[in-house]
Amino acid sequence: MRLRFSLNGQPAECDTPPTRRLSELLREDLGLRGTKVGCDAGDCGACTVLVQGEPVCACLTPAARIDGQNVETVEAEDPVLARLRAAFLRQGAAQCGICTPGMLMAAAALLRDRPRPTPAEAEAALGGVLCRCTGYAAIIAAVCDAWRDGDPPAAVTGAVGAPLPRLDGAEKVAGDAFGADVWQPGGLRLHAIRSPHFHAAFSFGDLATWAARHRAQVFTAADIPGRNVFGAIPSFADQPALAVSHVRFRGEAVAIVAVEDDGHDPDLSDFPVTWTPQDACLDPAEAARCAPLHPARPGNLLIEGRVRKGDAAAALAASTHVAEATTETGFVEHAYIEPEAGAAWMEGDTLCIRACTQAPVMDRDETALILDLPPERLRILPSAVGGGFGSKLDVSLQPLIGLVTLRTGRPCRMVFSRQESMASTTKRHPSRITGRIGCDAKGRITGVEVEGIFDTGAYASWGPTVANRVPVHISGPYRTPAIHARARAMHTNGPVAGAFRGFGVPQAAIWQEPLFDRLAAAAGIDRLEFRILNALQTGDATATGQVLRAAGIRDCLVALRPAWTRALAEAAAANARPGPVRHGVGVASCWYGCGNTSLPNPSTIRLGITRQGEVVLHQGATDIGQGANTVITQIAAEALGLPVTAFRLIGPDTHLTPDAGKTSASRQTYVTGRAAQAAGAALRAAVLRMANAGEGASLALEGAALLVRDGGRTTRIDLAALPADGSGYALSAEETYDPPTAPLDDDGQGTPYAVYGFGAQLVELSVDTALGTVALHRITAAHDVGRAINPQLARGQIEGGIAQGVGLALMEEYIPGRTENLHDYLIPTTGDIPPVESLLIEVPDPEGPYGAKGLGEHVLIPTAPAILNAIHHATGATVTRLPALPHRVLDAIRKAGS
Repeated sequence: MRLRFSLNGQPAECDTPPTRRLSELLREDLGLRGTKVGCDAGDCGACTVLVQGEPVCACLTPAARIDGQNVETVEAEDPVLARLRAAFLRQGAAQCGICTPGMLMAAAALLRDRPRPTPAEAEAALGGVLCRCTGYAAIIAAVCDAWRDGDPPAAVTGAVGAPLPRLDGAEKVAGDAFGADVWQPGGLRLHAIRSPHFHAAFSFGDLATWAARHRAQVFTAADIPGRNVFGAIPSFADQPALAVSHVRFRGEAVAIVAVEDDGHDPDLSDFPVTWTPQDACLDPAEAARCAPLHPARPGNLLIEGRVRKGDAAAALAASTHVAEATTETGFVEHAYIEPEAGAAWMEGDTLCIRACTQAPVMDRDETALILDLPPERLRILPSAVGGGFGSKLDVSLQPLIGLVTLRTGRPCRMVFSRQESMASTTKRHPSRITGRIGCDAKGRITGVEVEGIFDTGAYASWGPTVANRVPVHISGPYRTPAIHARARAMHTNGPVAGAFRGFGVPQAAIWQEPLFDRLAAAAGIDRLEFRILNALQTGDATATGQVLRAAGIRDCLVALRPAWTRALAEAAAANARPGPVRHGVGVASCWYGCGNTSLPNPSTIRLGITRQGEVVLHQGATDIGQGANTVITQIAAEALGLPVTAFRLIGPDTHLTPDAGKTSASRQTYVTGRAAQAAGAALRAAVLRMANAGEGASLALEGAALLVRDGGRTTRIDLAALPADGSGYALSAEETYDPPTAPLDDDGQGTPYAVYGFGAQLVELSVDTALGTVALHRITAAHDVGRAINPQLARGQIEGGIAQGVGLALMEEYIPGRTENLHDYLIPTTGDIPPVESLLIEVPDPEGPYGAKGLGEHVLIPTAPAILNAIHHATGATVTRLPALPHRVLDAIRKAGS
């Protein structure tokens, strides 16, 4: 069909099948890749474009529909879009950026009709576009702020403590380049053959004949030249890139089909594989009695973590009050809007892989082992990452696309479907936690006994981290004289459970925080004051015996007092009115150790000044939306003493940037930030030595000259006259920082983390006791960030983490084979997140850069338990299985007799 239409104000025409998706036409044929594809089902809204001024999902719109029509995409030059882009930058409304094009187009349609919309109107207009990062507040604020004509973002000034707009924000609001957006033409497109069974043996038929008939190439485990196994923690590596003879979970890949990249998917329905289903072990409580999934792990036990301090049994026996409970959580899907995607090609004898990832050096090292390549012959070039939250720490398609390019010499690309992404990638660990907590007559905690079983699925992934982290954190940020905590990670044939914002600590908080409410009631103490009474303080020892140097939890709790008093009074007044709707207020706390648990955790930063007078920051930490590109630059600028505007960022790229470690465990601001601070300080010291200047001197760049002003004296350093150093710069420095930790002994005693972050959240909600539905009204969040390097980005992290906590608490439940899409698996929309007030508490840690602590993981942890506590306050009902779906809330209300 010959289409003639207007595209972003210009005449366009093309030949295409009439049923071709508009998203494919735009991206594949016309090269407009600002339109993103997250689901191909109209669920996520990332592909929203305007047809005749109305927003439509391009993935559901047939090409024939645009004949004679006006089509607008995010690439359009339009005054409304320009104002929206500026407002998004001002408000910090783009984090990872994958949903931003869809948000901008839906908002543009609204603003043309309602130039100054209300928040409610903006919320309704954007309700069909999902965001997993921001929590929506900044997006709604930006849409309502976009009436300003030609008001650019604030000037980029200042360094540490300044709310600078995101340095990569311009790319985000223009439709950044993600894993599916860059590839070399004329190559191959790959598709995986995956198991439909939880556990099965398999065999292949005549692959050669099938491949010839379908004009395809097929690759199996037999084609892998190296070690066919990977794993996030090398000593636990156990997952094949392609299964050899049997599969251990539904969605496991057994073969790769490569076809010419002509934009059409092959028919794989007759692929010659025979499955022989076997008994599957799906209950972690029964896993010890199942046949081992891995012969070296009898009883299907991956690992057990433990912390033992004092005599917990004796402490509980002597306690005035004891509360006990069992709580359960299920699989939770990361649900980032960008499915896994990437491309591979050869540059000489170097294999280049561009893909979405949180850990480029880990990708390189694991993929090199699988492909039997020396690491220096493998280059990982991370794309922009459309959300990760932990799952993109594990390799997914990297070894697969690398294998095909290495075997064929041709470029290739691979893009997971939404169903494929959800079926094959890692999930939050399901948990069953049982235990009890005691306190004395005055309400002081006396002891904890607790045991948790975590379903780590078919392979190890980050299971060891979860099992070790949970016992360390399960006391909460409270003084606990005696504790006995165990956490076992058990193998099943369920999905692989890996890293997901919090590494098991959210599940621990869901168990512990409701028990603190019950103990407070038994002791006759206000729930907030009970927590303040027991809060860890600087100089206190944790459950692992570590003495804290900058405990900010009490400050966070005290900061909630005004909101707590108001909220309780308002809830009491509302509950005085008759009717089925009951109002409740809940509070919960968190703490979280930043970085790896008792393991090396280094980051390296290189900083150079060119002979032309440009500051170049080699920063290998992947920014997955949290703002690492901006925050680390701010830290380096503060240490060096030159403005952020003088910096050019390189990275991450394993050929150009040193290893800044993985983006996980809230480590980048702290660990890589410390390395950036050290590199900036070292480079500054070198400059001051050259100028024979004191510490108080100021630096300035003037073309190819570096000016050093010390008192009334100015020294001019001619950068162009300096010889290039070993890194190719006139002046440079490279520094590494590794947090000072100590291993845990058999009782879990030691120093697992050098820095902890703290937080507390207050939730106000109502429950319809006739329907079991929960309505959130307001959340107040106080988080100790040590030092807010960038307050705007910190608030964005708080709002986004809370949104994920809301999903964990009230709606998200991944069921393999049933919820492998974004209409059966529900995540919060614009209408699900209440107003959030963020209180940034600053208790500087002497180990952090300028006192800063991590934040990203912490902010999700208290949300779900605070919601549970508010439900209990409203109804008297105790929900012990998450998510708190209406039928579970009603069942809990009936059991409570309320």
